[in-house]
Amino acid sequence: MPAIEKIPATVLTGFLGAGKTSTIRHLLENAKGRRLALIINEFGDLGVDGEIVKGCGIEGCAEEDVMELANGCICCTVADDFLPTMEAILSRDELPDHIVIETSGLALPKPLIKAFNWPEVRSRVTVDGVVALVDGPAVADGLFAHDPTALEAERRADPALDHESPLEELFEEQLGSADMVLLNKADLMDAEELGRTTELVESAVRSGVRLVKSEYGCIDPEVLLGLAAAAESDLGSRPSHHDGHDHDHDHDDFESFSVSLAETDSPDELLDRLRNLIETHGILRVKGFAAVADKPMRLVVQGVGARLNSYYDRPWQDKEARGTELVIIGLHGLDQTAIRNELAA
Repeated sequence: MPAIEKIPATVLTGFLGAGKTSTIRHLLENAKGRRLALIINEFGDLGVDGEIVKGCGIEGCAEEDVMELANGCICCTVADDFLPTMEAILSRDELPDHIVIETSGLALPKPLIKAFNWPEVRSRVTVDGVVALVDGPAVADGLFAHDPTALEAERRADPALDHESPLEELFEEQLGSADMVLLNKADLMDAEELGRTTELVESAVRSGVRLVKSEYGCIDPEVLLGLAAAAESDLGSRPSHHDGHDHDHDHDDFESFSVSLAETDSPDELLDRLRNLIETHGILRVKGFAAVADKPMRLVVQGVGARLNSYYDRPWQDKEARGTELVIIGLHGLDQTAIRNELAA
């Protein structure tokens, strides 16, 4: 009897704000009849990314095709969350043509890839490819120090720094497992920054991994999907800081919390307030929705570092309570009380 053709799955990984959700929106808008199932691994108290995708209004993007894992990092909850979700997808009468998994910015790709070797999954699904999104301007600004010599010099200059940056390690984990790298926001860099960032990324990936420059996460699905990497059978070539150790990476370096606010009269004032808070408190990521007085559309707020973006995605629905819901993510020790008070002022 002929072998059952496996469903391809793409693992989309990337640091906070790299553009994973924008890439998924572009895939949906250009699916050309391909039925996609989405697994969104949200980090935080609100299913923000899943709601953005569900609310995009793209024809053919049914709500039942978007499944959220909101109970923690996907690589830490494989047995409890990921495998049951995969089984639910595979039990459908109408199977998807392709599965796209958006990991949180904190997820290690390799434990997730290993999960595809579980008997319940291996016979039905293959990892078509691991795609790492890189926030080009963030790397160009020096947020990741990959040069060991420069890193050691930085350690010597800062007596309080006695361990490797967890952000850098996560970044290296994502690149080390990647079959393709999207250097996103390329339009926001000049030629020198683009060249320097490209060289840095290329030095950190495996031989033969393609690097593609992108803007707003836009890439032809024919390029992104169909890599045929079978990554679950190629784990040995994907380096990890955690090889030979139990999967025990510590997420206590990060914390997140949600803030609920009333409607805002001025979105510009809200964004200015967020910019001040990001600078004052060292916030890494802001995402969520805002209700603007006299505006029928919901305002999406996305921010990484000092860069904040906002856009109206869809009308508020009759069953929804209008309000502002934000997730704040940063390193452990955020002054939550002060941040809440300043946002509510």
